[in-house]
Amino acid sequence: MFNCNWLPAPKNLNLSLHNVHLWRINLNQSESQLQDFWETLSSDEIARAQRFYFAEHRQRFIAGRGALRAILGRYLAIDPKQVEFEYQPRGKPFLAAKFANQRLFFNLSHSQNLALCGVSYQNLGVDLECIRTMPDLESLAKRFFSAEEYEHLRLVSSEEQKQIFFRYWTCKEAYVKATGDGLVKLEEIKISLTNNQPSRLLVSGDWNLRELTPTDNFAAAVVVAGRNINLHCWEYSPFVDY
Repeated sequence: MFNCNWLPAPKNLNLSLHNVHLWRINLNQSESQLQDFWETLSSDEIARAQRFYFAEHRQRFIAGRGALRAILGRYLAIDPKQVEFEYQPRGKPFLAAKFANQRLFFNLSHSQNLALCGVSYQNLGVDLECIRTMPDLESLAKRFFSAEEYEHLRLVSSEEQKQIFFRYWTCKEAYVKATGDGLVKLEEIKISLTNNQPSRLLVSGDWNLRELTPTDNFAAAVVVAGRNINLHCWEYSPFVDY
């Protein structure tokens, strides 16, 4: 498990080839800040926000997209409103073709009032989950985990089961998001989890897996293409004049 110290981001962000910048974002923002974010959204993002039935979900979406635009605007040296996205068939956003020369990858994940945004010059996937009680946890593990992973989960206490389930889940989902291959079955993405060793992806290809705890009762994982990855953790603040 990577020990991440969430620091205020420096004014001059230095993103090198082997760096991954991970931003922790509080989605519980004030009405005035949500309005500021709203004004940076594209027409399709506004339409999507308006389709949410519950105000809480709509506000989280606005905060997540607004913060994402602000963060990417820093790396691209443009106004957040000028950031443009295109989408893969399964809905994963990436920077529009006009920014192709920047060779910048990003991925956003959110759960409850928290979001994580990863930025790198390497392809990456980020997943975040609130650790919570789930009555169907064992049946989900039996369906989506390998036989060895399911057996590992089944042999621990119920409290440990929650922790281990979401560790496996975030690692697998981060890999799927990195590859963009939604057709891969989660049970085929094997993860080695031990108490005294870093978790490992048991898949083909050159991928780097890092687990981290963004805050209490949350699990998260980052999967990045390549080796020798340096992970830097920043706390996003809309009140800082970047």
